[in-house]
Amino acid sequence: MPLTEAGIYAAALRLIDEDGVEALTMRKLATELDANPMSLYHHVPNKEAVLRGVTRMVGAQFRTVTLQDAPWQERVRLLATDFRTLAHRHPELMAYSFSHQSDFIQPDDPFWTALTAIVAAAGVPESEVSEAAALVVAVVVGVLAAELNGSLQQWASLKPPGPVAGEDESTEADPAGPVQDRRFRLVMDTLIAGLASRLAAEHDSQGAGR
Repeated sequence: MPLTEAGIYAAALRLIDEDGVEALTMRKLATELDANPMSLYHHVPNKEAVLRGVTRMVGAQFRTVTLQDAPWQERVRLLATDFRTLAHRHPELMAYSFSHQSDFIQPDDPFWTALTAIVAAAGVPESEVSEAAALVVAVVVGVLAAELNGSLQQWASLKPPGPVAGEDESTEADPAGPVQDRRFRLVMDTLIAGLASRLAAEHDSQGAGR
């Protein structure tokens, strides 16, 4: 079967899911495709280009439920949750993208398109939509990166000074387990409440100025 960029990216994703980004090499990729290693360079110049192509491919496959008539709060919560599901489906790739590819989200990505529409529907002024959406992405990606690399669980298991009552959650190791689910919901609750409060304050300020 002739080599194609799509086929190369699909094979690379399989290898990344199995062994991680660091283990991916052009030679291993050629073996996976049963091709001469040099033939790959007719389609992709190097490993970095392969990784960018794989990231774009995965990003283009993002899907979420469309709730056009639902409150913006519910829509952004669902969007972020579906994005988190995608991140945990390909944790090795997404963790790499979060930390090494500042442009891993493109203007035409389904996630960004949906997010900016939701932010606009929330009442954010048109001139501030991109900035507000970028801040939402920064928060969500930061939390997901910490989930995927284990930092969030490590930080959450740190004990504050003095005796603390309550259940010990330090045994929760699954990055997609119920404790992590609850933490992600808490993040989204806080993010949504903050944005709603900001919008309400701006609305009140505009009303007072009339």
